[in-house]
Amino acid sequence: MSVPSFQLGSRKLVAALLTAGVLGGVGASALQHVQWSAHAQGAPAVVAQAAPAAAPMVSLPNFSTITQQAGPAVVNISVRGTRKVSDDEDDGDDADAAPSANRGQQIDPNDPMLQFFRQFGFGVPQQGMPRGFGRQVPQEVPMAGEGSGFIISPDGTILTNAHVVKGAKTVTVKLTDRREFKAKVLGSDPKTDIAVIKIDAKDLPVAKIGDSKAIQQGEWVLAIGSPFGFENSVTAGVVSAKGRALPDDSSVPFIQTDVAINPGNSGGPLINARGEVVGINSQIYSKSGGYQGLSFAIPIDLAVNIKDQIVSHGKVDHARLGVVIQEVNQAFADSFKLPKPEGALVASVEKGGPADKAGLQPGDVITGYNGQAIVSSNDLPAAIATARPGTQAELQVWRGGKATILQATLGGNVSKGEQVAGNEKVGKGKLGLALRELTPQEKQASGSQQGLIVEQAAGPAALAGVQPGDVVLSVNGAAVKGIEDLRKQVAQSDKSVALLIERNGQKIFVPVQLG
Repeated sequence: MSVPSFQLGSRKLVAALLTAGVLGGVGASALQHVQWSAHAQGAPAVVAQAAPAAAPMVSLPNFSTITQQAGPAVVNISVRGTRKVSDDEDDGDDADAAPSANRGQQIDPNDPMLQFFRQFGFGVPQQGMPRGFGRQVPQEVPMAGEGSGFIISPDGTILTNAHVVKGAKTVTVKLTDRREFKAKVLGSDPKTDIAVIKIDAKDLPVAKIGDSKAIQQGEWVLAIGSPFGFENSVTAGVVSAKGRALPDDSSVPFIQTDVAINPGNSGGPLINARGEVVGINSQIYSKSGGYQGLSFAIPIDLAVNIKDQIVSHGKVDHARLGVVIQEVNQAFADSFKLPKPEGALVASVEKGGPADKAGLQPGDVITGYNGQAIVSSNDLPAAIATARPGTQAELQVWRGGKATILQATLGGNVSKGEQVAGNEKVGKGKLGLALRELTPQEKQASGSQQGLIVEQAAGPAALAGVQPGDVVLSVNGAAVKGIEDLRKQVAQSDKSVALLIERNGQKIFVPVQLG
């Protein structure tokens, strides 16, 4: 006997709603109601079979309640100032201007609001560089921007992004009750993009600070801010990833989300389902200049650390280890006989720096920091970012196929800190290098008493990025003093070798597959 059409339609509806997660726990009772209704109208009853126990449904957070609780502490920030431009510069205001090679990918660094769209892989152009003869003297033009922030103390202390208030002559804060205050910038830290500002007020609503370490991938979060000047706008999404490093010379372990973030959201809070601030919305990745599903927030634990230093001392001291590190891929893992491709490969060590004093050497792989596993090379700068100069650090190091422990005392702000070097592409085949020993003049010029200079590069070495003029300093962490040293190390290698090369005073490991 055929199933009545209305009954079949009801079953389809219930199935669709259950699939979408709309019915949740009431799905079973709804299905029973459909069956009862069909029987009441004379249709044959369908005997329900016992279904296997389903996994517990995860209910959506009450975004309205969270917004009512956290929203009053969120503020709109307007900045005014000036910036220098010259007649032949594109100031970004002319919609009909000729397209720039970096338009949509590179943003004027002097505009606090547009600086929100800092892109990845492109340097910031220097202002005032000549493009030809007859260049006009740079002149100052008005600059304005908007951002967000949130109150962290009843007396008017506010957290926001450093790029929101950069170069501002005046900063105006507008509360949700429409009151406006002039704010003073207590300090900012461009390295972590954190700024602290203060308004003269009291008994203000305060944001509840959470624990950014406790959030999980897939957890619901929401953002409150002023995108495009639309104050107190709320958007929601989930945590896409944690500890995300971005190629912007930053050591911040960003929280990646799919929460819609646009200009004006910058500096506003990222809030978990308990109404606690777990991050500060800072950046997006975009090729168009608009939201494309990738948003990045600064963990609140790091932000509070920076805030405490600014409030206490008016400045921020960043700890540093004094190394240049690289990601460990499978080729490096094979070369250094690591069980798996994890850790931070030390490409070079700052002479006289904390790492040098601790005994770190190029070719070492840092696999742990104070008991915390270093899986990706970006984990090391992120771990050091929250430390203070003078902190004692225990480093788990892989050297020569064995694990060892080194003790280091972190230094202060002398250099850029821990830099992450890029990896080269890898080819297949034999090594393909023509090498010779350095002449006395070359040793004196380079300051190195060992190594082999590359005269010709072909095959896998060339594909890996090795070039004539490079100096090969070591193979798989073993110093190269002559041709025989290199041949010995290559002969002992299985799938690949890790060449430490020096080029223009910079050192980097290059993995070369042996085929």
